[in-house]
Amino acid sequence: MISTGARAASGSCRPHGRLRAAASAATTALLALTALAALPQGTAHAADTLGAAAAEKGRYFGAAVAANHLGEAPYVSTLNTEFSSVTPENEMKWDAVEPSRGSFSFSRADQIVNHAQSRGMDVRGHTLVWHSQLPSWVSGLGATDLRSAMNNHITQVMTHYKGEIHSWDVVNEAFQDGSSGARRSSPFQDRLGDGFIEEAFRTARAADPNAKLCYNDYNTDGVNAKSNAVYAMVKDFKSRGVPIDCVGFQSHFNSNSPVPSDYRANLQRFADLGVDVQITELDIEGSGTAQATDYGNVVRACLAVSRCTGITVWGIPDKYSWRASGTPLLFDDNYNKKPAYHAVLSALGGSTEPGGPGTPGAGCTATYTTAEQWSGGYNGKVTITAGNSPISSWSVNVTLTAPQKVVSVWNGSPTWDSSGNVMTVKSGWNGTLAAGASTSFGFTVNGGTAPPPQVGACTAA
Repeated sequence: MISTGARAASGSCRPHGRLRAAASAATTALLALTALAALPQGTAHAADTLGAAAAEKGRYFGAAVAANHLGEAPYVSTLNTEFSSVTPENEMKWDAVEPSRGSFSFSRADQIVNHAQSRGMDVRGHTLVWHSQLPSWVSGLGATDLRSAMNNHITQVMTHYKGEIHSWDVVNEAFQDGSSGARRSSPFQDRLGDGFIEEAFRTARAADPNAKLCYNDYNTDGVNAKSNAVYAMVKDFKSRGVPIDCVGFQSHFNSNSPVPSDYRANLQRFADLGVDVQITELDIEGSGTAQATDYGNVVRACLAVSRCTGITVWGIPDKYSWRASGTPLLFDDNYNKKPAYHAVLSALGGSTEPGGPGTPGAGCTATYTTAEQWSGGYNGKVTITAGNSPISSWSVNVTLTAPQKVVSVWNGSPTWDSSGNVMTVKSGWNGTLAAGASTSFGFTVNGGTAPPPQVGACTAA
């Protein structure tokens, strides 16, 4: 993961054993059930959330989490409701946990781990050995001291969290981009040579024999020189008994780096080596139908590979993404579910008409019609119809294509994402509907008449 900026880490280590004893005794079967344990109390249908729907497919669905957002109620509510796994975004990186040699500080990472454990969520550890976000003292070491420091760092961090981390990104981004398939220049590569990755994995296995040990990288999502080099390394490791259990595919996509056509086949060829594959940092820039389609395709690719054990999106709302201007996540700046969210839930086999506590079967549908049209714009109308149970509120996403812009809305309360192209309309006075009853909201658009807006799924409570 590319750096999102320096993160402070202060405080002393927490007491060991408080939550660790139970975790260290957990079996593989128990780990497979933790996603179900993460369901919030009162959830009416198990498959109404990402984590629950993924669990029904035998997988986890996680999010990268920043400790400094855990005091924000909508952030925590969305995390607790939707996800079954967490990855600390920056709090476990070397500069955060060992800012000076031999001096470890886990308070910020502990905050995330403790929260996850309180909800029965899995935790992915990210990351132990990486060329970026290194404190300056690491880069100044000679080969002997660097080897000692690397092994000590792995051992100390993994021992602190022994039994609490499902999977570790042991080594991150060690290969170059481009057509060479060569190793990336880094203090570890330059001073310790090609053997540093194997040594890191062997040290990690000794520190926590039960944690899954992963290699993690980006631009390896399709078959190319970089992914071929990683493939060759993993194949070699498996043939020689080097402990590696999984390969992480970051899967950061945009218009310049789209989801590759051989994405599924690439995941499968790694799985065929005898390792799990995990989608570890998924985000897809864009909005509306195109973004939703890409997200759905990624999820279906994972589901098609039996050893694809889970998916982590790199953040929760767009506004906190490391590339927020590209609106790459499943929730907009106001934590409204985007079309991409509904595409993911649908791909996982979940229900896109969730009910709130006490309202089993509550749901709604949204249908669009163009009411009036002229040369430079149109009036749109969205009709909301309650499902088999009464509802007390509704919410619908409407995605437009630039240069179209909404200039007025009636019978609903609108908000926009940072792109200005995705409008979320929530009910006002007209939120309460009897079973099967309908209401509508309207809006005026300037800037052209084509293509028509894309209306996402209706969410009711």
